[in-house]
Amino acid sequence: MHRRFRPFRSIPVPTPAMTPARFASALSTQPEPARAEGEALEQLAAGLAGAAPDLLVVFATHEHVETLAELGPRLAEATRARHVVGCTAQAVLADAREAEGEPGLALWAAKLPETSVEPFRLGAVPGPEDEVLFTGMPDFGSAGETSALIFGDPFSFPVDAFLARLNGEHPGVPIVGGLASGAQRPGQGALIGDEGIVHEGAVGVVLRGAMGIQPVVSQGCRPVGRPWVITACHENLIQKLGGRPAVDVLMETLGELPPEERHLLQRAPFVGLALDPKKSEFDRGDFLVRGLMGIQPKERAIAVGDQVRRGQTVQFLVRDAVSAGEDLRHLLARAGAVDEPQGALLFSCNGRGKRMFGVADHDATSVHASLGVGTPVAGFFAAGEIGPVDGQNFLHGFTASVALFRRRAPAQP
Repeated sequence: MHRRFRPFRSIPVPTPAMTPARFASALSTQPEPARAEGEALEQLAAGLAGAAPDLLVVFATHEHVETLAELGPRLAEATRARHVVGCTAQAVLADAREAEGEPGLALWAAKLPETSVEPFRLGAVPGPEDEVLFTGMPDFGSAGETSALIFGDPFSFPVDAFLARLNGEHPGVPIVGGLASGAQRPGQGALIGDEGIVHEGAVGVVLRGAMGIQPVVSQGCRPVGRPWVITACHENLIQKLGGRPAVDVLMETLGELPPEERHLLQRAPFVGLALDPKKSEFDRGDFLVRGLMGIQPKERAIAVGDQVRRGQTVQFLVRDAVSAGEDLRHLLARAGAVDEPQGALLFSCNGRGKRMFGVADHDATSVHASLGVGTPVAGFFAAGEIGPVDGQNFLHGFTASVALFRRRAPAQP
């Protein structure tokens, strides 16, 4: 009798692509920099379990300014990290803890198999006809193949112009990060890289290969009233909505709201700008949130914090702690974070935290709980958050921008 054997070629053979990624996070609030560094490195070593990370991300409050010049290279040597990136911040966070109002050093490390990590440092110089030229531009690749992290100096880096160029030249490539915070004047903040620190421009990394970033951008607003189509406008001025003066539509919306929502819209009004002109029904993430800046009485128009176009759909929005928290949890759940916990970086506006929610650790706790308690998370409170909405990258305010690290879906044959 002859036994039948399965052909050898059908037996799965382990490949490098099957190598698991590894992430680790650490936080120290020790006031003395050397002790903070030692404590954070000890925590990080426990999470890495001997692995040398491909990327080490560092966020430090300004209490660490005297040691910043050598911090990145020193941490890279201690962890054997291939690349280091980060910045200074008003406050830092890790896992479920936000260190507000105290010294903080947050570290986050990632071993990213089958993935190249390409660091960059950007500068900005004036060009012809008021154009901004960027130095140090890397190859940001194409959608589905690359993603990026970026940290910029709010005083010297024209992030809106940079993102507009990125969206035009590399459509669909997500870039997530934030602007360094806590500095009161140019040169006071610092960006951290492989070679040490710089005080202007932007730093970051491009990820290319098996591991990538899935962005989650929680703008924290909820719609009130109904959507309207812009029928007349100029630059950032909405003159007419549905053929009617924009101020009249705003006043009508206010009059129809219940007292609590009316108060929120009067106190801090926002406008959602729909990005996809083909959509007629809208959900979270379909609007770019911008502030309602003021009223132009003569034209009965409203000014918003961005350029608008005729035919664009807009929606009045309100924001409070309840809606901001619910929005973040909803978007994380929709992203499928609970199904595939890997690692995450969180960039929360420095206007959130205890000021917005009245309790400590709100955003960090929400992200950590959604991902799973064992998933390493780190980040900082930013002076502006960067992340995509409807496939286009923008600078935001009062937002929580999250970079979820996970293996890319295999390309379809």
